[in-house]
Amino acid sequence: MNQIVENCCKMLAQRKLSIAFAESATAGRACMEFSLCKDAGTFLKGGINCYDAVIKETLLEVPKELIDAYTPESAEASFAIAKGLVKLIDADLYVGVTGLTSSGGSETPEKPVGTMFFCGLYHNEKLFEDRKVFKGNAEEIILKSVEHIAALVTRSFEQGLL
Repeated sequence: MNQIVENCCKMLAQRKLSIAFAESATAGRACMEFSLCKDAGTFLKGGINCYDAVIKETLLEVPKELIDAYTPESAEASFAIAKGLVKLIDADLYVGVTGLTSSGGSETPEKPVGTMFFCGLYHNEKLFEDRKVFKGNAEEIILKSVEHIAALVTRSFEQGLL
């Protein structure tokens, strides 16, 4: 197990905070990795795999106009899917993640494959928002993204935001 994810899980459990995921490009991998942590049942609420834009629009109520304007792989989409998750799962912390793990999406020279977008909400307020470009194949990009989520949540603990 990844040490950063394990440490993040310990902090969630110790502080009695719950987490839920809206995952596009990571396709449920963050939720799965967090589920492997000790005491996962005390902090992990679950997640929604919203890989396809239609799921973002229908289940998470992301406006089609937002998807059309910014693409499903954008900072705006990561915020919108996290916000949509609030209506579906009762948790303390909501994480939305989307991006490009392989070609065929909305990649451009400014947004190459490996570009990932992260958004965290706490009590319905934005806790963090980040954009990273990772190198590697799809699985490596996904695993680095899960680690980055754990690092962002951990940093929020260290900054006294949680």
